[in-house]
Amino acid sequence: MIIVTGAAGFIGSCLVSKLNTLGKTNLILVDDFSNAEKNKNLEGKQFEQQIERATFLDWLKENAKQVEAIYHIGARTDTTEFDVAIFDKLNLNYSKSLWKICAENKIPFIYASSAATYGIGEFGFDDNHDIVEKLVPLNPYGDSKNDFDNWALKQESSPPSWAGFKFFNVYGPNEFHKSRMASVIFHAVKQINATGGMKLFRSHNPDFKDGEQLRDFVYVKDVVEVLTFMMGVKQSGLYNLGSGKARTFNDLVKATFKALGKNEAISYIDTPADIRDKYQYFTEANMQKLKAVGFTKEFTTLESGVQDYVQNYLADKNYY
Repeated sequence: MIIVTGAAGFIGSCLVSKLNTLGKTNLILVDDFSNAEKNKNLEGKQFEQQIERATFLDWLKENAKQVEAIYHIGARTDTTEFDVAIFDKLNLNYSKSLWKICAENKIPFIYASSAATYGIGEFGFDDNHDIVEKLVPLNPYGDSKNDFDNWALKQESSPPSWAGFKFFNVYGPNEFHKSRMASVIFHAVKQINATGGMKLFRSHNPDFKDGEQLRDFVYVKDVVEVLTFMMGVKQSGLYNLGSGKARTFNDLVKATFKALGKNEAISYIDTPADIRDKYQYFTEANMQKLKAVGFTKEFTTLESGVQDYVQNYLADKNYY
């Protein structure tokens, strides 16, 4: 059996769908299933059992010998949460417990790290193990992800194969439940449909024009393609997971207007003062490491990904 934690969430539920298309239905889904809106992500999907996050570790200790692989996608991902104790419990210590069980029972382990570990990018965006200790994330969420990456790299006892993926700006279907933490595209469609226009943050950095702040946007369908590919790879370590090409927020929103069949109307508002000093003006994943282990598929272009997401999912509230 294959385990997916965070299975009802955005990336987790898309991974379940991808596994189903590969003929994998022997899935154990783990999450906090108390959110009815989030649970809609699992409708129509095939799996064996749902287990609550709070009781899963006990279940796993009893059933580890039957498990062939674990995708640990579940995490507290709110970048505006500043209660470190929450991240220590849900992101750091929970992940350590899973790692130890996988190491003891020789279970391949893939988990979600984050590009938030890179902070403002002062050390670049290379998935190089040598820089992990130097990285300075901008919030407790990023700290928790980097703390676990750091811990994992120092372990003498490891799963037989493992990979920690530093997700960049993932967008795509199954994020209806995410509210303010949903992607810019999700919010753009909502705002454009309501007002006819889209407001973006003004640049407060003289090196970047308004709306020309750059991010590595990656389509969730590409993300789950990589995750399923990686389970057969033996080269363990940390890996970037982005498109490998930074694009501007202007590009993103222009693609959204086009997908909606509406005329562009972009305006700019000041970035809130309390986040200006911690605002990332550029992120771009170096993807050479993933390519070196054999992933050769081309990533979806921003324009194609936005069109697919907007027209086939957001327009009629469809799920992947």
